[in-house]
Amino acid sequence: MMASLSEATAKDFKTIRKIAYKSWPSTYGSILSKEQIEYMLDLFYSEQTLLENFNQKGHCFLLVNDGEVCLGFASYEHNYLNQNFTRLHKIYLLPEAQGKGAGKLLIDTVENLAKENKSTTVSLNVNKFNNAISFYKKIGFEVVSEEEILLEHGYKMEDYKMEKKL
Repeated sequence: MMASLSEATAKDFKTIRKIAYKSWPSTYGSILSKEQIEYMLDLFYSEQTLLENFNQKGHCFLLVNDGEVCLGFASYEHNYLNQNFTRLHKIYLLPEAQGKGAGKLLIDTVENLAKENKSTTVSLNVNKFNNAISFYKKIGFEVVSEEEILLEHGYKMEDYKMEKKL
């Protein structure tokens, strides 16, 4: 795979949304109800939310491409909660792109950007039942706490908070 990275802009939101809608059912299908998945996709990937993250909240989006095909994306934010942390908000790959190094490339890039920004730590949240936990542990992340986030309609996010010291 000849993967290349590019910084996303608002014109890439359609691509980002497409990847989220393709990857979530395989990532969360056995963990969350179909209704909760649809609710959360609408909540987190509406044009309005993405624009708000991009324009007001300082989230940066990276795309990983193989030729003309976008395989996945990540979003991150430096100085998260006014701390010396870089927060990995999102990282999703097309199901067929998983296990080929694209996710590692995205995370390595975010870590390098974090170091350039003088961050001491990269932090992320991951669903407690998500298979990605073993991937994160393998590349140096540790579980530091648990978090339960309540959403509307009685839905909740049951997460581990993971950190990697840089």
